[in-house]
Amino acid sequence: MESSTAREGTIQCIAQSAEAYLAPGGKRYAVISLRKAASIARSEGTSTKEVEIEALKQGIIPWRYLRNTGTIGLDGQIALLESTVAVVGAGGLGGTVIELLARQGVGHLIIIDNDRFTEVNLNRQLMSTERNLSEYKVTVAAKRVGQINSAVTVTTFRERLTGENAQNLLSGAGVVADGLDNLSSRLVVEKACRQLAIPYVYASVAGSGGQLMTVFPEDVGLSSIYGPPSDSLPEHGMETKIGIPPATPAMMATLETQEVVKIITGIGKPARHQLLLVDTMECAIDRIELRR
Repeated sequence: MESSTAREGTIQCIAQSAEAYLAPGGKRYAVISLRKAASIARSEGTSTKEVEIEALKQGIIPWRYLRNTGTIGLDGQIALLESTVAVVGAGGLGGTVIELLARQGVGHLIIIDNDRFTEVNLNRQLMSTERNLSEYKVTVAAKRVGQINSAVTVTTFRERLTGENAQNLLSGAGVVADGLDNLSSRLVVEKACRQLAIPYVYASVAGSGGQLMTVFPEDVGLSSIYGPPSDSLPEHGMETKIGIPPATPAMMATLETQEVVKIITGIGKPARHQLLLVDTMECAIDRIELRR
């Protein structure tokens, strides 16, 4: 635990490193640069994340989060930096969620995936490139997060989430985000989230559309869409027939990320007890109220 003297030293360094910024709208901010935050972390023997949190507590905003705080405030940004989010699957949905959460400033990301990138991923999976084909997705994702936000801690599990390991892999997370591509795994994740008493943000994509729902431990959840778990439930949906163009997972991942942010900060209303249906071809967003 950081001593009172050490904390006072960090606070003093932050105050001395802060600079004034006059926004175009005329509002003044006290800000601190990434370079100075990292320098303080090294000199004080702490992490950049802890320096950023301490700065925010003193009303000094790290430059990287300045455009966040107008929406979620300083307390919201602190809550994000102090949070842990698990993303199950690092492909089309999950890869984009990971990128956005890193930019938003979620302090700890748990990334779970046992797959490698292949050429078929190049059309829609944000982190896949021609140069990293055959590399493990979790390895690429962890490296990408480090390039985006060095304050974020990343824990990777290069394995498939199953009923046997789900609770262990998700333990410590405050929210779980869906980056999966099959129903059976989603049901496993939902069950584990209930057992761990944490919210689960579900999303799926097919063609030009997608669907989303946030499930708290006490909610009915996926059974309100698919019915009770059984062997007759389909493993995959329409995506196997109509494909997935690049805009669809990016769109649904954005909505997922917003759900995660709402849950952590308490700002906004999560999509509970309803299924959000998005169709880009019709420019339509519909809500279906579900059984509570």
